[in-house]
Amino acid sequence: MTAAPYRLYGASHSLYTGKVRCYLRNQGIDYREVPTWHPDFAERILPRIGRGIIPVLETPEGQVIQDSIDIIDHLEAQGVPFPVYPSTPLQHIVAVIIEYYGCQAMLKHAMHYRWSYRAEQEAFLRCAFTLGSGADMADKIMGRMNSYLPRLGVNQASIPLIERSYHELLALLEAHFTQVPYLLGWRPSIADYGLIAPMFAHLGRDPVPLAVMQQRAPRVHRWVERMTAPGLDVVEYSQHAPAFFADDTLPATLEAVLRHIADEIFPELTDKLAFVQAWLDEHQPVDGSPVSERPQIRQVGMVQTRFRGADIEVGVEPYLLYLLQRASAVMQAQSADKQQALTVELKRLGLADALPVQHTYQVGRRDNLECWLKV
Repeated sequence: MTAAPYRLYGASHSLYTGKVRCYLRNQGIDYREVPTWHPDFAERILPRIGRGIIPVLETPEGQVIQDSIDIIDHLEAQGVPFPVYPSTPLQHIVAVIIEYYGCQAMLKHAMHYRWSYRAEQEAFLRCAFTLGSGADMADKIMGRMNSYLPRLGVNQASIPLIERSYHELLALLEAHFTQVPYLLGWRPSIADYGLIAPMFAHLGRDPVPLAVMQQRAPRVHRWVERMTAPGLDVVEYSQHAPAFFADDTLPATLEAVLRHIADEIFPELTDKLAFVQAWLDEHQPVDGSPVSERPQIRQVGMVQTRFRGADIEVGVEPYLLYLLQRASAVMQAQSADKQQALTVELKRLGLADALPVQHTYQVGRRDNLECWLKV
């Protein structure tokens, strides 16, 4: 795409860095990865993004972009070999919902398997955090990450359900990848990039969950390898054009995955959306104002909800709107008849309520920070 390489500031064990890294590799984009302990990150990048967060992409022209969605969308606009957004509405909508599931709902699975089994994989984790952030910062960052478990809904009641959920997901994905190399067919979509976020950096790399994946779902492990390889690593499949499923269809194996996702994300997503709306009604934020009091704080409160029948309390991030409102926008761009047909399909899959209803605010981004935008 350009003679000069991009610079990706991130870490090998970072969930969202892994999402962007896979995209860069699959698309054949020349880049260099830079750790956060590099002087440039503190001296040049942090002042421009306003908070300590990764990944960050620096373009050859010097533009700085934070957040995996914004990075991918920026590169899509430049033109890439394998565009990630389906041109058909149902596939586009479910792809964004899968992205939400991987990047938000599966934080439970990823962080549980990393930190609840810390003793069993301490040496590996300490090495990763030392290489990524430096020895002086490793302990501090590991302790902070470990402390996030309760706010993600990881507790003694939910842990067995989280592990059962992971095992069920592996079985469903194993059946799907027996047929095709990617979620929506023969090239990766935004759904694959959303799911690879937890499935590589945590579940496909940390020793304990990696062993579970390798033993229970070798084809899923092979998909993780495929997603982290350059180009389309599909040698074991019959030759096929790098396209999504024809005619906006979803195969039965993918529908099974989507029903699993519906069982996972509700009622938590419904409760979070209701909390955000109540918060907006109470606070009436100024147009363009940050979504939270400080850039480092991404949550606006806690909500009581349930995960697979277990009582949990979780933090609420307005960022979920930033992600899912993209699916709502696809729906709203359709004719009335098409919207009705899509709603029927989403209801059949249990996912109709995953599209936020547009009220008075959306979440946008200004200067690499989430902000409230009046509609």
